[in-house]
Amino acid sequence: MTFADSFDSADFDLAQTDALLSTTRAVRKRLDLHRDVPDDVILECLQLAVQAPTGSNNQGWRWLVVRDADTKERLAEIYRRAGSDYLAAGAAKTEAGSQSARVMTSANYLAEHLGEVPVLVIPMIIGRVDQLSDTPNNEISVGLMGSILPAVWSFQLALRSRGLGSCFTTLHLGDEAAAAEVLGIPPHMTQAGLVPVAYTTGTSFRAAQRPPVEEITYLDRYKNPIR
Repeated sequence: MTFADSFDSADFDLAQTDALLSTTRAVRKRLDLHRDVPDDVILECLQLAVQAPTGSNNQGWRWLVVRDADTKERLAEIYRRAGSDYLAAGAAKTEAGSQSARVMTSANYLAEHLGEVPVLVIPMIIGRVDQLSDTPNNEISVGLMGSILPAVWSFQLALRSRGLGSCFTTLHLGDEAAAAEVLGIPPHMTQAGLVPVAYTTGTSFRAAQRPPVEEITYLDRYKNPIR
């Protein structure tokens, strides 16, 4: 993968950029479970992902691409076991036909079919909160996750621009140690989530309904309206 070292911001197509940013959805039920995802596409998207900033420019991200069918199914079993209470409770408390119900139906579908997704990507970061100095844990945890999650989102945007779907999920981290054992991840690494990757069934995705930003953005002090 190659790309220019610098870009002129005036060259950006804002309509396309805004469409990419506003329509990159968490894709679960529309993942194509039967179409292969080539390695070079994954690597191309990861090459873009690692342009994301990291704390102190440490560049501690690491990526584990899982294709082996048995390994994916073992991860899926951990995912379902660790997330069973959450998935069951979410399904039980949501009102039928609501947006929350649709999300939980989609989440349960992914749990059932996770082992069939062509590629599972585990983003990781070097270090663990409980092993990093005497700095308050909140500062360390925010800094640690802030050094990997921007890259994860860049990866998802790059996938979307190439006709692939993904979602960011963390349910397997309820038993992170079991996943680490399956994947041979050493104890000094933190798993930051799990990203199922596949081409999508159709490419039409819409912007989601969100509250007006004026209602959730404040000026100078909390709850002080910006307008």
